[in-house]
Amino acid sequence: MENEKDSVPAVPEMPYARCGASGLRLPKISLGLWHNFGGIDDFANAEKILLTAFERGVTHFDLANNYGPPPGSAEENFGKMLRRNLAGHRDEIVVSSKAGHRMWQGPYGDGTSRKSLIASCDQSLRRTGLDYFDIFYAHRYDAETPVEETVGALSDLVRAGKALYVGLSKFPADVAARACALLRGNGTPCLIFQDRYNLFERSPEAEKLETARREGAGFIAFSPLAQGLLSDKYLNGVPENSRAAKPSGFLRREQVTPEKIAEARRLDAIARERGQTLAQYAIAWLLGNPLVTSVLVGASTPAQLVDSLGALRGGNA
Repeated sequence: MENEKDSVPAVPEMPYARCGASGLRLPKISLGLWHNFGGIDDFANAEKILLTAFERGVTHFDLANNYGPPPGSAEENFGKMLRRNLAGHRDEIVVSSKAGHRMWQGPYGDGTSRKSLIASCDQSLRRTGLDYFDIFYAHRYDAETPVEETVGALSDLVRAGKALYVGLSKFPADVAARACALLRGNGTPCLIFQDRYNLFERSPEAEKLETARREGAGFIAFSPLAQGLLSDKYLNGVPENSRAAKPSGFLRREQVTPEKIAEARRLDAIARERGQTLAQYAIAWLLGNPLVTSVLVGASTPAQLVDSLGALRGGNA
Protein backbone atom coordinates (compact mmCIF):
# COMPACT_ATOMS: atom_id res chain seq x y z
CA MET A 1 0.00 0.00 0.00
CA GLU A 2 2.88 2.42 0.64
CA ASN A 3 4.05 2.60 -2.98
CA GLU A 4 0.50 3.05 -4.21
CA LYS A 5 -0.22 5.69 -1.57
CA ASP A 6 2.85 7.66 -2.65
CA SER A 7 1.76 7.50 -6.31
CA VAL A 8 -1.58 9.31 -5.86
CA PRO A 9 -2.19 12.96 -4.98
CA ALA A 10 -2.56 14.03 -1.40
CA VAL A 11 -6.05 15.05 -0.34
CA PRO A 12 -7.17 17.49 2.36
CA GLU A 13 -7.76 16.27 5.87
CA MET A 14 -11.20 14.70 6.15
CA PRO A 15 -13.80 16.94 7.82
CA TYR A 16 -16.50 15.33 9.97
CA ALA A 17 -20.03 16.55 10.61
CA ARG A 18 -22.43 15.87 13.46
CA CYS A 19 -25.29 13.70 12.21
CA GLY A 20 -28.53 15.55 12.89
CA ALA A 21 -29.21 16.07 16.59
CA SER A 22 -27.09 13.07 17.61
CA GLY A 23 -23.56 13.03 18.98
CA LEU A 24 -22.29 10.86 16.09
CA ARG A 25 -19.98 12.49 13.57
CA LEU A 26 -19.68 11.15 10.04
CA PRO A 27 -16.99 11.91 7.47
CA LYS A 28 -18.18 14.37 4.85
CA ILE A 29 -17.38 11.69 2.26
CA SER A 30 -18.32 8.08 3.01
CA LEU A 31 -17.68 4.93 0.97
CA GLY A 32 -20.61 3.03 -0.50
CA LEU A 33 -20.14 -0.65 -1.37
CA TRP A 34 -23.13 -0.86 -3.72
CA HIS A 35 -20.87 -1.63 -6.70
CA ASN A 36 -17.41 -3.19 -7.17
CA PHE A 37 -17.40 -5.19 -3.92
CA GLY A 38 -19.48 -8.19 -4.99
CA GLY A 39 -18.58 -11.76 -5.74
CA ILE A 40 -18.18 -11.03 -9.45
CA ASP A 41 -15.67 -8.24 -8.78
CA ASP A 42 -11.89 -8.23 -8.27
CA PHE A 43 -11.42 -8.80 -4.53
CA ALA A 44 -7.86 -7.43 -4.41
CA ASN A 45 -8.92 -4.21 -6.13
CA ALA A 46 -11.91 -3.79 -3.82
CA GLU A 47 -9.68 -4.34 -0.80
CA LYS A 48 -7.30 -1.62 -2.00
CA ILE A 49 -10.23 0.79 -2.42
CA LEU A 50 -11.39 0.09 1.14
CA LEU A 51 -7.92 0.57 2.64
CA THR A 52 -7.27 3.69 0.58
CA ALA A 53 -10.50 5.12 1.96
CA PHE A 54 -9.62 4.32 5.57
CA GLU A 55 -6.10 5.70 5.22
CA ARG A 56 -7.57 8.99 4.04
CA GLY A 57 -10.07 9.47 6.85
CA VAL A 58 -13.14 7.77 5.42
CA THR A 59 -14.53 6.09 8.53
CA HIS A 60 -18.04 5.24 7.32
CA PHE A 61 -18.74 2.22 5.09
CA ASP A 62 -22.24 1.67 3.74
CA LEU A 63 -23.64 -1.76 2.84
CA ALA A 64 -27.00 -3.47 2.28
CA ASN A 65 -28.01 -7.08 2.49
CA ASN A 66 -28.64 -7.31 -1.28
CA TYR A 67 -25.41 -5.66 -2.46
CA GLY A 68 -23.35 -7.80 -4.80
CA PRO A 69 -23.92 -9.43 -7.15
CA PRO A 70 -24.70 -12.04 -6.05
CA PRO A 71 -26.80 -10.58 -3.21
CA GLY A 72 -24.99 -10.79 0.12
CA SER A 73 -21.52 -11.04 -1.38
CA ALA A 74 -20.57 -7.41 -0.68
CA GLU A 75 -21.21 -7.97 3.02
CA GLU A 76 -19.22 -11.20 2.94
CA ASN A 77 -16.29 -9.54 1.17
CA PHE A 78 -16.37 -6.54 3.53
CA GLY A 79 -16.27 -8.88 6.51
CA LYS A 80 -13.28 -10.69 5.09
CA MET A 81 -11.46 -7.40 4.39
CA LEU A 82 -12.22 -6.20 7.89
CA ARG A 83 -10.78 -9.33 9.47
CA ARG A 84 -7.71 -9.28 7.22
CA ASN A 85 -6.82 -5.61 7.61
CA LEU A 86 -8.87 -3.66 10.14
CA ALA A 87 -9.73 -6.15 12.88
CA GLY A 88 -8.21 -3.87 15.52
CA HIS A 89 -9.99 -0.78 14.23
CA ARG A 90 -13.67 -1.67 14.71
CA ASP A 91 -14.24 1.19 17.13
CA GLU A 92 -12.75 3.64 14.62
CA ILE A 93 -15.31 2.96 11.89
CA VAL A 94 -19.03 3.25 11.31
CA VAL A 95 -20.63 0.37 9.40
CA SER A 96 -24.17 0.63 8.09
CA SER A 97 -26.36 -1.93 6.41
CA LYS A 98 -29.94 -2.06 5.17
CA ALA A 99 -32.81 -4.41 4.43
CA GLY A 100 -36.05 -4.03 2.51
CA HIS A 101 -35.39 -5.02 -1.09
CA ARG A 102 -35.73 -8.58 -2.42
CA MET A 103 -33.03 -10.75 -0.86
CA TRP A 104 -34.31 -14.35 -0.86
CA GLN A 105 -37.21 -16.26 -2.34
CA GLY A 106 -40.56 -16.64 -0.65
CA PRO A 107 -42.81 -14.18 1.18
CA TYR A 108 -40.27 -13.07 3.81
CA GLY A 109 -37.28 -12.15 1.66
CA ASP A 110 -38.63 -8.76 0.64
CA GLY A 111 -40.20 -5.74 2.33
CA THR A 112 -39.93 -4.30 5.82
CA SER A 113 -42.10 -6.56 7.96
CA ARG A 114 -40.80 -7.41 11.42
CA LYS A 115 -40.03 -10.92 10.17
CA SER A 116 -38.02 -9.66 7.18
CA LEU A 117 -36.09 -6.91 8.94
CA ILE A 118 -34.97 -8.92 11.95
CA ALA A 119 -34.08 -12.01 9.89
CA SER A 120 -32.21 -9.80 7.42
CA CYS A 121 -30.21 -8.06 10.14
CA ASP A 122 -29.23 -11.40 11.67
CA GLN A 123 -28.11 -12.70 8.27
CA SER A 124 -26.12 -9.53 7.57
CA LEU A 125 -24.35 -9.74 10.91
CA ARG A 126 -23.34 -13.33 10.13
CA ARG A 127 -22.08 -12.39 6.66
CA THR A 128 -19.97 -9.49 7.92
CA GLY A 129 -18.88 -11.23 11.11
CA LEU A 130 -19.86 -8.16 13.14
CA ASP A 131 -21.52 -8.13 16.54
CA TYR A 132 -23.58 -5.05 15.67
CA PHE A 133 -24.14 -2.43 12.98
CA ASP A 134 -23.57 1.19 13.82
CA ILE A 135 -26.55 2.12 11.62
CA PHE A 136 -29.27 -0.18 10.33
CA TYR A 137 -31.77 1.14 7.77
CA ALA A 138 -35.14 0.22 6.42
CA HIS A 139 -33.93 0.24 2.81
CA ARG A 140 -37.21 1.39 1.31
CA TYR A 141 -40.77 2.31 2.18
CA ASP A 142 -42.96 -0.79 2.06
CA ALA A 143 -46.57 0.30 1.60
CA GLU A 144 -47.82 -3.20 2.40
CA THR A 145 -46.38 -3.13 5.93
CA PRO A 146 -47.72 -0.74 8.59
CA VAL A 147 -45.06 1.83 9.39
CA GLU A 148 -45.61 1.05 13.08
CA GLU A 149 -44.43 -2.52 12.45
CA THR A 150 -41.34 -1.42 10.53
CA VAL A 151 -40.43 1.15 13.17
CA GLY A 152 -41.05 -1.32 16.00
CA ALA A 153 -38.64 -3.82 14.43
CA LEU A 154 -35.95 -1.14 14.01
CA SER A 155 -36.34 -0.06 17.63
CA ASP A 156 -36.10 -3.65 18.83
CA LEU A 157 -32.88 -4.16 16.87
CA VAL A 158 -31.37 -1.29 18.88
CA ARG A 159 -32.67 -2.69 22.16
CA ALA A 160 -31.22 -6.10 21.27
CA GLY A 161 -27.78 -4.57 20.71
CA LYS A 162 -27.76 -5.43 17.00
CA ALA A 163 -27.69 -1.76 15.93
CA LEU A 164 -26.61 1.44 17.64
CA TYR A 165 -28.73 3.74 15.48
CA VAL A 166 -31.45 3.37 12.85
CA GLY A 167 -32.14 5.19 9.61
CA LEU A 168 -34.64 5.47 6.77
CA SER A 169 -33.75 5.08 3.10
CA LYS A 170 -35.93 6.30 0.23
CA PHE A 171 -39.01 6.99 2.37
CA PRO A 172 -41.52 9.60 1.18
CA ALA A 173 -41.19 12.73 3.29
CA ASP A 174 -44.60 12.44 4.94
CA VAL A 175 -44.10 8.78 5.87
CA ALA A 176 -40.58 9.54 7.09
CA ALA A 177 -41.92 12.26 9.40
CA ARG A 178 -44.45 9.83 10.85
CA ALA A 179 -41.79 7.15 11.28
CA CYS A 180 -39.52 9.63 13.05
CA ALA A 181 -42.25 10.52 15.52
CA LEU A 182 -42.82 6.84 16.27
CA LEU A 183 -39.10 6.20 16.66
CA ARG A 184 -38.77 9.09 19.12
CA GLY A 185 -41.67 7.67 21.07
CA ASN A 186 -39.83 4.34 21.22
CA GLY A 187 -36.72 6.02 22.59
CA THR A 188 -34.74 5.19 19.43
CA PRO A 189 -34.77 8.40 17.36
CA CYS A 190 -34.06 8.27 13.63
CA LEU A 191 -30.40 9.12 13.09
CA ILE A 192 -30.35 9.71 9.34
CA PHE A 193 -32.21 9.76 6.03
CA GLN A 194 -30.58 8.32 2.92
CA ASP A 195 -31.69 9.17 -0.60
CA ARG A 196 -30.53 9.63 -4.18
CA TYR A 197 -29.36 13.21 -4.66
CA ASN A 198 -27.19 14.74 -7.36
CA LEU A 199 -27.13 17.50 -9.95
CA PHE A 200 -29.46 15.44 -12.18
CA GLU A 201 -31.74 14.23 -9.36
CA ARG A 202 -32.79 17.07 -7.07
CA SER A 203 -36.12 15.78 -5.75
CA PRO A 204 -34.91 15.71 -2.09
CA GLU A 205 -34.90 19.50 -2.20
CA ALA A 206 -38.71 19.51 -2.39
CA GLU A 207 -39.33 18.09 1.09
CA LYS A 208 -36.90 15.44 2.31
CA LEU A 209 -33.94 17.63 3.23
CA GLU A 210 -36.12 19.97 5.26
CA THR A 211 -37.99 17.04 6.83
CA ALA A 212 -34.68 15.55 7.96
CA ARG A 213 -33.61 18.86 9.48
CA ARG A 214 -36.93 19.34 11.23
CA GLU A 215 -36.86 15.81 12.65
CA GLY A 216 -33.30 16.15 13.94
CA ALA A 217 -31.94 13.58 11.46
CA GLY A 218 -28.91 13.80 9.25
CA PHE A 219 -29.03 13.31 5.48
CA ILE A 220 -26.63 11.22 3.41
CA ALA A 221 -26.72 11.43 -0.39
CA PHE A 222 -26.11 8.37 -2.53
CA SER A 223 -25.41 8.22 -6.27
CA PRO A 224 -23.72 11.66 -6.26
CA LEU A 225 -22.32 11.03 -9.74
CA ALA A 226 -25.61 9.67 -11.15
CA GLN A 227 -24.05 6.23 -11.69
CA GLY A 228 -21.10 7.84 -13.50
CA LEU A 229 -23.03 10.23 -15.74
CA LEU A 230 -21.56 13.11 -13.71
CA SER A 231 -17.99 12.08 -14.48
CA ASP A 232 -15.82 12.30 -17.56
CA LYS A 233 -16.53 8.65 -18.40
CA TYR A 234 -19.56 9.28 -20.61
CA LEU A 235 -18.76 12.67 -22.09
CA ASN A 236 -18.20 11.03 -25.48
CA GLY A 237 -20.69 8.16 -25.28
CA VAL A 238 -20.57 4.72 -23.65
CA PRO A 239 -17.11 3.12 -23.33
CA GLU A 240 -17.16 -0.65 -23.67
CA ASN A 241 -15.67 -1.23 -20.21
CA SER A 242 -18.06 1.15 -18.43
CA ARG A 243 -20.90 0.40 -16.02
CA ALA A 244 -23.52 1.21 -18.67
CA ALA A 245 -21.99 -1.39 -20.98
CA LYS A 246 -22.21 -4.19 -18.41
CA PRO A 247 -25.17 -6.60 -18.22
CA SER A 248 -25.44 -6.14 -14.43
CA GLY A 249 -25.97 -2.90 -12.57
CA PHE A 250 -28.49 -0.09 -12.57
CA LEU A 251 -27.17 2.20 -15.31
CA ARG A 252 -28.27 1.08 -18.76
CA ARG A 253 -26.81 2.08 -22.10
CA GLU A 254 -30.13 3.65 -23.13
CA GLN A 255 -29.99 5.99 -20.12
CA VAL A 256 -26.86 7.65 -21.49
CA THR A 257 -28.87 9.88 -23.80
CA PRO A 258 -27.54 12.66 -26.03
CA GLU A 259 -29.38 15.13 -23.78
CA LYS A 260 -27.64 13.83 -20.63
CA ILE A 261 -24.26 13.87 -22.39
CA ALA A 262 -24.84 17.48 -23.45
CA GLU A 263 -25.78 18.47 -19.88
CA ALA A 264 -22.72 16.68 -18.50
CA ARG A 265 -20.48 18.50 -20.98
CA ARG A 266 -21.85 21.87 -19.87
CA LEU A 267 -21.22 20.96 -16.23
CA ASP A 268 -17.75 19.70 -17.13
CA ALA A 269 -16.92 23.11 -18.57
CA ILE A 270 -17.98 24.75 -15.29
CA ALA A 271 -15.87 22.25 -13.33
CA ARG A 272 -12.80 22.98 -15.44
CA GLU A 273 -13.21 26.70 -14.83
CA ARG A 274 -13.15 25.90 -11.10
CA GLY A 275 -10.04 23.75 -11.43
CA GLN A 276 -11.97 20.54 -10.73
CA THR A 277 -12.92 17.37 -12.50
CA LEU A 278 -16.62 16.93 -13.22
CA ALA A 279 -16.85 14.29 -10.48
CA GLN A 280 -15.21 16.61 -7.96
CA TYR A 281 -17.56 19.43 -8.89
CA ALA A 282 -20.63 17.18 -8.54
CA ILE A 283 -19.54 16.02 -5.08
CA ALA A 284 -18.47 19.52 -3.97
CA TRP A 285 -21.89 20.82 -5.02
CA LEU A 286 -23.51 18.40 -2.58
CA LEU A 287 -20.99 19.15 0.16
CA GLY A 288 -21.89 22.83 -0.13
CA ASN A 289 -25.42 22.12 1.10
CA PRO A 290 -25.48 22.52 4.90
CA LEU A 291 -28.36 20.01 5.14
CA VAL A 292 -26.18 17.23 3.68
CA THR A 293 -24.26 15.43 6.43
CA SER A 294 -22.23 13.15 4.15
CA VAL A 295 -21.95 12.04 0.54
CA LEU A 296 -21.70 8.35 -0.32
CA VAL A 297 -19.22 7.79 -3.12
CA GLY A 298 -18.42 4.59 -4.95
CA ALA A 299 -15.21 3.78 -6.76
CA SER A 300 -13.93 1.23 -9.25
CA THR A 301 -10.25 1.91 -8.46
CA PRO A 302 -8.27 3.49 -5.61
CA ALA A 303 -7.26 6.34 -7.94
CA GLN A 304 -10.91 7.08 -8.72
CA LEU A 305 -11.66 7.27 -5.01
CA VAL A 306 -8.77 9.68 -4.44
CA ASP A 307 -10.07 11.85 -7.29
CA SER A 308 -13.48 11.99 -5.59
CA LEU A 309 -11.86 12.94 -2.27
CA GLY A 310 -10.30 15.85 -4.12
CA ALA A 311 -13.75 17.47 -3.97
CA LEU A 312 -12.86 18.43 -0.39
CA ARG A 313 -10.49 21.05 -1.76
CA GLY A 314 -13.35 23.04 -3.27
CA GLY A 315 -12.89 25.01 -6.46
CA ASN A 316 -11.25 28.21 -7.62
CA ALA A 317 -14.52 30.06 -8.28
